[in-house]
Amino acid sequence: MHKKTNSKPTLTRRLVIIGGSLLLLYPLLRFISHRVPRKPVTIKVTEPLKQDKFLVKDDFFIFAENERVWAVSRKCTHLGCRLNYKEKEGILECPCHQSRFANTGLVINGPSKKQLKTYKVQKNTDPPYFIVSI
Repeated sequence: MHKKTNSKPTLTRRLVIIGGSLLLLYPLLRFISHRVPRKPVTIKVTEPLKQDKFLVKDDFFIFAENERVWAVSRKCTHLGCRLNYKEKEGILECPCHQSRFANTGLVINGPSKKQLKTYKVQKNTDPPYFIVSI
């Protein structure tokens, strides 16, 4: 004689254990995947613009046109090379693979497909002349 076992309580027990485990693991997974937002960095620029048009710094370019001032990154979005500014043509060019960008950061031709990062610039009349938020 074999006893007939009821599988319904076993299935219910397994579902409760799995559901309880997921409920306990959820906060742990949220904690592990949490990213602390980066604090903004402000850079004070004490130099005036060259010919009231642009300024080249290590990490960014500052441009001015019709009372509007903006900054774009010098890091190429293709492979991260440092861009050069071709003043006569008014473009930013990557020396590594010749990606070209407008001074607003938009891609003119590749291989780069993403536009450059742009930064907020606060203009002052006295030094520091510009405060760039990166």
